[in-house]
Amino acid sequence: MAVVEYEPGAAFPGVIGRTAEESMPAWPAPVRARAGAPNVLFIVLDDTGFGQLGCYGSPIQTPSFDALAADGLRYSNMHTTALCSPSRSCILTGRNHHSNAMACITELASGYPGYNGVVPFENGFLSEMLVEHGYSTFMVGKYHLTPSNQETAAGPYDRWPLGRGFQRFYGFLGGDTSQWYPDLVYDNHQVEPPRTPEEGYHLSEDLVDKAMQFVADAKQVDPAKPFYLHLCFGATHAPHHVPKEWADRYAGVFDDGWDAYREKVFARQKELGIVPADAQLSRHDPDVPDWASLPPAARRLYSRMMEVFAGFLTHADHQVGRLVEFLRQMGELDNTLIMVISDNGASAEGGPTGTTNEAQFFNNAQEPVEESLKLIDEIGGPKHFNHYPWGWTWAGNTPFRRWKRETYRGGASDPFIVCWPQKIKARGQIRTQYAHIIDMVPTVLDLLGIEPPKTIRGVTQSPLHGVSFAHTLEDAEAESNRHTQYFEMLGHRAIYHEGWRAVCPWPGPSFAEAGKPFGQPISSGTLSELDATGWELYHVAEDFAENHNVAADHRDRLIAMIGTWYVEAGKYGVMPVDGSGLARMIAEKPLVAVPRDSYTYRPGTQSIPFFAGPRVLNRPHSITAEVDIPVGGAEGVLLCQGTAAGGYSFFIKDGKLRYVHNYVGRAVYGVESREVLLPGKRVLRFEFEPTGQPDMQHGKGAPGRLQLYVDGTLAGNAEAPVTTPFVLNPGALTCGANPGSAVTDDYASPFKFTGTIHAVTVDVSGELIRDNEAELRVHMARQ
Repeated sequence: MAVVEYEPGAAFPGVIGRTAEESMPAWPAPVRARAGAPNVLFIVLDDTGFGQLGCYGSPIQTPSFDALAADGLRYSNMHTTALCSPSRSCILTGRNHHSNAMACITELASGYPGYNGVVPFENGFLSEMLVEHGYSTFMVGKYHLTPSNQETAAGPYDRWPLGRGFQRFYGFLGGDTSQWYPDLVYDNHQVEPPRTPEEGYHLSEDLVDKAMQFVADAKQVDPAKPFYLHLCFGATHAPHHVPKEWADRYAGVFDDGWDAYREKVFARQKELGIVPADAQLSRHDPDVPDWASLPPAARRLYSRMMEVFAGFLTHADHQVGRLVEFLRQMGELDNTLIMVISDNGASAEGGPTGTTNEAQFFNNAQEPVEESLKLIDEIGGPKHFNHYPWGWTWAGNTPFRRWKRETYRGGASDPFIVCWPQKIKARGQIRTQYAHIIDMVPTVLDLLGIEPPKTIRGVTQSPLHGVSFAHTLEDAEAESNRHTQYFEMLGHRAIYHEGWRAVCPWPGPSFAEAGKPFGQPISSGTLSELDATGWELYHVAEDFAENHNVAADHRDRLIAMIGTWYVEAGKYGVMPVDGSGLARMIAEKPLVAVPRDSYTYRPGTQSIPFFAGPRVLNRPHSITAEVDIPVGGAEGVLLCQGTAAGGYSFFIKDGKLRYVHNYVGRAVYGVESREVLLPGKRVLRFEFEPTGQPDMQHGKGAPGRLQLYVDGTLAGNAEAPVTTPFVLNPGALTCGANPGSAVTDDYASPFKFTGTIHAVTVDVSGELIRDNEAELRVHMARQ
């Protein structure tokens, strides 16, 4: 007898008698997608600028993205929020970032509805929408949408990916991670990478491996069930990590510098039709030196940094090619709707001179060019946390001005590719219609024939803010459905309206012209002054790269657009306008746990993010381990925090108790016990006693005395002339092992302790010395 099904909530259509013999069964119908429903694949790149993909005019080789563009469409007028977490919230919800409470990155949340970093459940994710229509839903890669104070094993987990409609997750929760030794989470628990860099591991490859596994797992059971895969690479966010042979492909390619890069890319963009034939290249940025003015050593270093970046992007592109070929072999590619986007423009977090190790940049301990040159052959490898200088950022956003974090087009305009072989006939064409990433969700729903849900898991849903651009897929001349779009990022404001764009830069059009760095607060008086005189106006329908400020000639239009910006700001929760960075970071926030002086850890538990661990820098502190050492001895890490880029480790090796402090990857200071440890129960203790004040301005943490105690008896004594002043980044703390990159060359990771650890306690009684501005730089660089 055929199975009888009924919709959940409907009356039972079977028969219930006194016995099964007198009855007829019926079953609640499972959720199934409509026949022929397409798969959906979002590929989100990180910090990839408008002029960095090959199909957008770059000399960087991206054959896989180029092939998707050739089989689909490239959009030249797609816009983002100019920052990571805000953009990612828009891509997933179809609502504006302030309405998602994601005005900035989660780490800089503040206590206002548009700013608190907690995406409301009434703003449903695309994953939550599609899972209710019979889709398998997979999140792979960078997430960065969980409130930063909820990224620990203490939870709560309802705003982790599995709490927002994704059935499987593999990736990292924060803003950045090492590509060689990533901070990985599998579903709701922390895991270690399956291989080491020496065994060929790289995160981009791992993410695609897992994406293919998730798809294959589901398809082998139910081939007809469509999937939604949200694939977010760490590439091309810093650290720019890639196997050397991929960077070496670009040897010499960038030796003529960033000025030449812009000229060549701009010419190619015109050939491709990505920019209008009459477009003008934006001005030379005042914050970027002329390439020819740099000394030869600096040019050599910066060229290599760009070679590494280019290799990083090409390597990620290769992984995309693997995924596409996998879908083709499965017979799934033709009916897969693919959208490729970057979250914002190219990143300026490398500073004016770039860095081989962001930990040095964060700690005011930047090495001179001569020292960086000694490492030039290692840049991009596991020992470094590198990022290119501002000049390449500016060039990466060709033809636009400025970069990520700012609402000029360089920060908010990005490559966007749509490919659906079975449906898109206008292949290889370019679309110029204005669009914003909030339009992606409504376009997908439109193409799938799905209405936005009224409720999700009992929560009434807010209206979508985006509008569909599905009608433009086959009609290059179609009018855009989006006529107005506001922008705000850290006080930098803009608004688009029907071919015009008004921009109010903060602190100014450039740092050099403003005479102020990023992150300055805006007073009420300053805001009034900005509204009176700080807005610029560009007719972007004719002035593609925002070169000609016509505010003086169209004063009435500008005033109307400023008024419209305030209307949109009121509608979407943008107020209050806040240009500050430091104030947001140090503002009181709900904490993972109440601050305390004593922290106890045990082996086998998850690593602790830096913000949730004890603050030991520049203050008296102790680490006490209660252990059992077997006959024959033991070795391994008792407690460590950080990586080869900087950190500390408390461990046993060759029978002796040891401690090392890695000062931003430039020096290691340590102490070891005079005697070999005896077997049995032991109380092992390290103490740090500052012997002077830190010199924060010059990147030097407090000098101090390093002391080891065994069962209360002094067993070793040494001095550290300098320690890390501000922050350990990466800064995860682990008990019983050193996963990832080893803090010291004294051992190879993970160097798990071979005895028994009962507990390790960190005591941080004492005065805490902090530099909030340095910590702000860390959070902003992790976007």
